[in-house]
Amino acid sequence: MTSKKRSWTDVLKLIIILLLLVLIVRMFTFNPLIVEGPSMQPTLVNDDRIIIDKISLLFKNPDRFDIVVFHTTSKKNYIKRIIGLPGETIEYKNDILYINNEPVEEPFISSVKEQLPLNARYTTDFSLMEDIPGGYEEVPEGHVFVLGDNRPNSTDSRQLGYIPVQQITGIARFTYWPLKDFGLIE
Repeated sequence: MTSKKRSWTDVLKLIIILLLLVLIVRMFTFNPLIVEGPSMQPTLVNDDRIIIDKISLLFKNPDRFDIVVFHTTSKKNYIKRIIGLPGETIEYKNDILYINNEPVEEPFISSVKEQLPLNARYTTDFSLMEDIPGGYEEVPEGHVFVLGDNRPNSTDSRQLGYIPVQQITGIARFTYWPLKDFGLIE
């Protein structure tokens, strides 16, 4: 009877250790997330299941065009694409993104823009100084400027202002559902 009791105790200890390990991995490394809403179309659509990488943020700040998850003061999760980094000027003019007065291609929305009627604009014109809350000429230190890929239907830095890097909780890396979209997020 003692060996049976010891056996059950060992199994219980193993289960507890495994549960703690899973909890630690989930809290500090990778996390599943369900995309809510249309703001990241065509890249991500409502109900896509994705994996968020949290561990990369321990070693470096996210890069331009990374898709990130962040909290606002209301603790609501947002998922958007980083467009501007600290110290950069951002402007949209005639449906072209300018970073530090240089035009920058956005291949992730080119297919949508190609389907627009002649002379239609996907992204309305704006500049940081005139149109973005805060009145800065450049993206402030410790912050990023984010936009949803679905520019006509996205709550992003145009309304929220600059996003503190410390509020970013992860970088979207992988789609696992639906299966037809299984793979790395570009």
